[in-house]
Amino acid sequence: MDVRNLASVLEVAKQQNFTKAAEILHMTQPTLSKLVKSMEDELGVTLFDRSGKTVKLTDSGAAAIQRMQVILQSVNDLYTTLDDVSQLKTGTIRIGLPPVISTVFFPRVIAPFQRKYPAIQFVMIEEGAKTVEQRVLDGSIDMGVVISPDEDSSLGRLPFIRQHVSLVLHRAHPLAERETVSLADLSREPFLLFAKGFAVRHHVLDACHSAGFHPAIAHESSQWDLLVEMVAGGLGVSFIPEPITSKIANPDVRVIPKTSPGIPWNLYVLWNKERYASYAMRELLEFIGEKAEENSAVTNCETKA
Repeated sequence: MDVRNLASVLEVAKQQNFTKAAEILHMTQPTLSKLVKSMEDELGVTLFDRSGKTVKLTDSGAAAIQRMQVILQSVNDLYTTLDDVSQLKTGTIRIGLPPVISTVFFPRVIAPFQRKYPAIQFVMIEEGAKTVEQRVLDGSIDMGVVISPDEDSSLGRLPFIRQHVSLVLHRAHPLAERETVSLADLSREPFLLFAKGFAVRHHVLDACHSAGFHPAIAHESSQWDLLVEMVAGGLGVSFIPEPITSKIANPDVRVIPKTSPGIPWNLYVLWNKERYASYAMRELLEFIGEKAEENSAVTNCETKA
């Protein structure tokens, strides 16, 4: 049953005249009459009483017209819904990211994107990096944001931020006034690190091993601000991703932006290349790519300065 034929039948019922309906539908009257007769044959009923000067609905025709109106409205709603999706007027994106990353990713990406597309909804799922990667692979989330992910041929990878992890010391520490600190000079210090499962912790330990020692870990936390407070309390030294250090307001700590060797903090956006990407997700990836270029330009300018 052709939906367009339903619209033609409805127009005949509205005009109560085949000739008028044919003019409105831009077809000949014989063509319209043949179309309606074909519909009647398909349904096995007579829709119109043609015996008078005007065309009138039969009992079967009146019942059929009500259902036809519902069907056409549903079809129109379908097209409207699909158009809204394709025009990014609606949609939902599920994003997985570790808690530390959400502090940076939300204000730089999600907030400005939602201002541009207010009807796009986000479901934010805070998980460890390994869990995020696995959930992207199995399709339970649409994309993830992690630090230096493992290589996987089925994962799309878009670099977003390339920065470093900064050293955080008490303001009275002997190294607090240096611009760069060698990690080897911290080998006897108590370390205050992010908890196990945080990628930043893994990168800090790797850098220490490269410097020839394994640090003594005094305390762990999943909250960067608690680590900073412990530094302020004289409990040890800590390492905080560079973009987050701007949020540190405690006057009792000092931030050393560079260590030797350096500790990278490179964020990547991941998605499953083998799964369907919605219009909203494709637009978000393009938006992130533009933001990544802006971040790169700012970083280059700061380096030259």
